[in-house]
Amino acid sequence: MAPPSRQPRQLSLVLTLFLLCFNALFGQAAAQEDEAILNSEIARLNNQSLLWGPYRPNLYFGVRPRIPKALMTGLMWGKVETYTDYQTSLRYTCEQNEGMKGYGWDEYDTRRGGVQSIHDTENGIDITTSFVKVPGGANGGSWAARVKGQLQEGVPADRKTAVILYVTQEGLGTLEAAKGDDENGYEGDVTLNGNSAALGDYKLVLTKGKGKHPKSDHKVTEVRGDAHTVVQSLTYQEEFLWQAKGVVFKQLKESVDAFVEKYFDKEDPPPAWQVFQLENRPGAGNVQIIQRVFEGDFEFDILFSSASAGTELSSADLTREIQEATESFGERFSSVFAIKAPFTADKYKKFGRSMFSNLIGGIGYFFGESVVDRSYAPEYEEEDEGFWEEAAAARARNKPTLEGPYELFTSIPSRPFFPRGFLWDEGFHLLPIADWDIDLAMEIVKSWYNLMDEDGWIAREQILGAEARSKVPEEFQTQYPHYANPPTLFFIVDTFVDKLRKANGSMPVVKEHLSQGVPLSSASIDNVEVGLEYLRRLYPLLRRQFYWFKKTQYGDIKSYDREAYSPREAYRWRGRTPAHCLTSGLDDYPRPQPPHPGELHVDLMSWVGLMAKSLANIAEAVAPEEVEDYTKVLDGIEHNLDDLHWSEKDGCYCDATIDEFEEHQLVCHKGYISLSPFLTGLLKADSPKLGKILALIGDEEELWSPYGIRSLSKKDENYGSAENYWRSPIWININYLVITQLYNLAIQEGPYQETARDLYQRLRKNVVETIYNSWEETGFAWEQYNPETGKGQRTQHFTGWTSLVVKILAMDDLPEAVPAAPVESEYVKDEL
Repeated sequence: MAPPSRQPRQLSLVLTLFLLCFNALFGQAAAQEDEAILNSEIARLNNQSLLWGPYRPNLYFGVRPRIPKALMTGLMWGKVETYTDYQTSLRYTCEQNEGMKGYGWDEYDTRRGGVQSIHDTENGIDITTSFVKVPGGANGGSWAARVKGQLQEGVPADRKTAVILYVTQEGLGTLEAAKGDDENGYEGDVTLNGNSAALGDYKLVLTKGKGKHPKSDHKVTEVRGDAHTVVQSLTYQEEFLWQAKGVVFKQLKESVDAFVEKYFDKEDPPPAWQVFQLENRPGAGNVQIIQRVFEGDFEFDILFSSASAGTELSSADLTREIQEATESFGERFSSVFAIKAPFTADKYKKFGRSMFSNLIGGIGYFFGESVVDRSYAPEYEEEDEGFWEEAAAARARNKPTLEGPYELFTSIPSRPFFPRGFLWDEGFHLLPIADWDIDLAMEIVKSWYNLMDEDGWIAREQILGAEARSKVPEEFQTQYPHYANPPTLFFIVDTFVDKLRKANGSMPVVKEHLSQGVPLSSASIDNVEVGLEYLRRLYPLLRRQFYWFKKTQYGDIKSYDREAYSPREAYRWRGRTPAHCLTSGLDDYPRPQPPHPGELHVDLMSWVGLMAKSLANIAEAVAPEEVEDYTKVLDGIEHNLDDLHWSEKDGCYCDATIDEFEEHQLVCHKGYISLSPFLTGLLKADSPKLGKILALIGDEEELWSPYGIRSLSKKDENYGSAENYWRSPIWININYLVITQLYNLAIQEGPYQETARDLYQRLRKNVVETIYNSWEETGFAWEQYNPETGKGQRTQHFTGWTSLVVKILAMDDLPEAVPAAPVESEYVKDEL
């Protein structure tokens, strides 16, 4: 027993230690609880701000929430001057070659709204749709849209235009139209009342608005009345709800047939607009068709008010919100994308705003089943010579099944032609979006990785539901779990990690955070722990995808006694045929002929190297014990790129195959795949091979053109041949990567700094002018550009990766050599 004189001191020490431990434990628990609350609150606010949007990008204007089984709206219009106009002029889904002189968003922010212009020359009208969101309440807030129609110059002032709002509700709930002013229709507003489990109670109002309605002195007016607003309320099976045009034409036919049988007089026919007017039958139903006919210009509002918000929206509210959204977008765009010389003229700023707005305005929400072949047929291993014929026979024999339903929140390549998610396109789409709203970009990344199966596979094309499948030929609908696609989403995860590294601590209370005007677009960066938690959850999925690539897309080194630094690092795309390698994303780009199970693909090895490099970067923050696993793979790839794919004779990287003597043979088709180690950042600034790659890029007889970098060398025997999809045209995603890597070289010391600067300066200008000139001439961004003329070609309104031009516009002008950029300080591991 201690002496009495020491007992108080020992007791004090014990109590102090106890209190310190208690406070530490309690403080840690409190901090963890605060972080959990913060995560939850940011997630709630994020979901609320992103709930509603024009998330039906396949339509000229269609609003829905990003939840399944919900309320959806779609706008239709068309002239009704003759009895045949309706069949040919009714607009609803975005289509190519439909008499449009351009259409799309002039300004758009996913969290606020924006303004879209549609120049419909065939119908002689310009349509403007303004959309805004008003947060508040427990069910995602309210939204509103203003629709304006203005006749084009030279069109008769009495041109009749029919406008239809097509409203549906899937799932449990109610939707009912309030009765109108008389049995023939509505003179004033039209009100729909509804409710559902996810949205609660709500009201949707179509205002009377402005505009003249046609009058008729025909005798049938006594029966039908003048041009009222009419509503037909119907109940359809859910699988048919998306077929809006079919439903509308069916109802029109019934109405017209009944009208003609009773009232039509060939000697004295009524005007077309009166014949093609639906009967007014408002009531309850999961389909509500609201039809109006205008003479001349018009304007009306669509006001959706959530009961949980406590107040109903008015047209005055909409006017205010549109103005505020416009001002906010203009200020923010100038800040995020500060356009640099020589593109500072207003025309380029307008162009940049349009390109970016159409990219972000093309974000959609998709829900439905996917067609998948999980037979795992042995022929799909592609191990024998002639494997493509065996695989084709197996595909014909096996019956795919519907899986899901799944949901996907994604930006799309093209509203008229590719209105669905594409895996390798997505990473390029999200590069500008990440600059604007990193949390939105990561929300889309998360949505893609939620589609991953237990093995690590994500289907390269997401064709979810019957509506999406209606745009795709049947032979291209099936997805195969051994097919890969370039993992470009790693671009975005790297961007996210870089932003986290530069963050300066967290803001402790999210409501204070928002009240200070800091947007949700960067909440996971401003609150570093929130961003780290996101990474911790995403990292296992990234790792699983990486090892799926290594397992399913491996290339054979040992069987052919190939000499290489690493016996493991070689890769081959599965899904090859003599004409195509669709899984590579480069479709018809020339490959070794005939296909061989011993083939090795340099572009695929480069993509796996990019993944390894990215994962090492991410693991530093969330799994430091695994960093070495990725650096070993990266080291093997960097060496094997030279050992297995470099051709000293051709001065570039090439695919490899096996010759008739069972020997390793390089097959060189100079072009985009020859650049792939450079494009993915795997070449060091002082590599002697880099000089030859830069020479290839700048050679006018090979890849250089006045309009951008060609996909294939002019000297290649396949240049411009067959489908000529990736065999000469200029693609903006690859040109963007070239420009980015040239810029990185131009701002750091090295033997090729000045060469890179010169190429960068000229290529940046050429690519911007190419895209701008076609946009100015046609009103559209294009899928690809002709290397001989610079004209846009193939798919129009290709505002996916072609919108990367907005990042190119904002890149630095380097008219003269610049000093090397300072090296960034090491990552502070205490923060991450």
